[in-house]
Amino acid sequence: GIRPGLGCRGHVRHHREIHVVMGNEACDLDSTVSALALAYFLAKTSPAPKAAFIPVLNIPRAEFALRTETTFLLRERGLPAASLIFRDEIDLGGLHRAGLLSLTLVDHHVLPSADAALEEAVVEVLDHRPLERDRGAGCRVTAEPVGSCATLVTERIAQGPPGVLDRLTAALLHGTILLDCVNLSPAAGKVTPRDVACVSLLEERFPELPARDAVFQALQAAKFDVSGLTTEQMLRKDLKVLSSDELVLAISAIYVDLETFLRRPGLLQDLDAFCRARGYAGLVAMMISFNEGNEPSRQLAVYSRREPLRSAVCRALEEATTPSLHLQPLLSPWSCLGTYAQGNALASRKKVLPILRAALGGQGAAGGPGEEEVVPPPTPMNSLVEECPLAQAVPPLCPQDVLERVSRIAAGQPPGSPK
Repeated sequence: GIRPGLGCRGHVRHHREIHVVMGNEACDLDSTVSALALAYFLAKTSPAPKAAFIPVLNIPRAEFALRTETTFLLRERGLPAASLIFRDEIDLGGLHRAGLLSLTLVDHHVLPSADAALEEAVVEVLDHRPLERDRGAGCRVTAEPVGSCATLVTERIAQGPPGVLDRLTAALLHGTILLDCVNLSPAAGKVTPRDVACVSLLEERFPELPARDAVFQALQAAKFDVSGLTTEQMLRKDLKVLSSDELVLAISAIYVDLETFLRRPGLLQDLDAFCRARGYAGLVAMMISFNEGNEPSRQLAVYSRREPLRSAVCRALEEATTPSLHLQPLLSPWSCLGTYAQGNALASRKKVLPILRAALGGQGAAGGPGEEEVVPPPTPMNSLVEECPLAQAVPPLCPQDVLERVSRIAAGQPPGSPK
């Protein structure tokens, strides 16, 4: 990490602290927009510029391209990625050790164990999940069962001084609540009256906001639009891993149809490289695409250079009865790749995982294979070991650079406005 002493001295003189607003490690649209909007609000409304208020996106910058709905909305609204600060660009531990860090958590309220040292810096929490733990008296807690954390941020801004909310922030909050609450559809079971009230409030204040349906459709499409990603990013975007004693199998959900996927240039080399780099014995890619009526169709591709493993996985999928997948084999361009149309479109990955787990167990595993969610590595160190996305990333900022980067927020301009 950065030595916090360097570049901090002037900072200690001029500012007493850096106040970071940070979402959860999934860094979905709700976490991102909640952090941006709340940091902007705090910067505009805090008495005396004691602190620099900084929204931090809780992933390495190299992972940002995988958050396609977020990159879409920020691009649409003219907020450049260059003006954002990511987790691998700020040394929170160093700032905390230097006694300069205050932390506000949005869209989560318990830090992962790797960040346990930062717990004592937490001064406020805004979350829409039930509380798992109590916070000390010095911490302001808002935990309310609404559909989107952005709703709580909108309420907070609406209770503040009039005129703080600008069009950019309103548009970001509006889109986020609509995506989280499935376009406010009661049938989806996520929306609450408070979410609806916030969307209405934003629309009243900014009548020029685009129509709800258009916003929701565009964000929903962007969420599943992987056309701009590399094959490696596609495979990583929605990845689970099954492991037995002997081997590890990757299962990726991919939101294109099989034909489009197979046409990607260099696909076989990419599949090879992906599995080799991560030590996967094989990969099951589950394709999900939607027709005009929004009905899903599913296809499967089973890739492995190990013939016995590939055969065992294909056989398990073909012969499965709980549920039966109704597979029809499709012509594959390569012998190391088995491809199928999945007749049973209701059999989601959740239902297919136990079939694969059993197949792995049959591959000579003594202990029961486990399944883990794969999350982006929490610290730059892990990611350097794993796949080095940081080799291309910008070097971490010392607090001084951070202050320069956010000085225009403190100067009262929205985070994305041109310098």
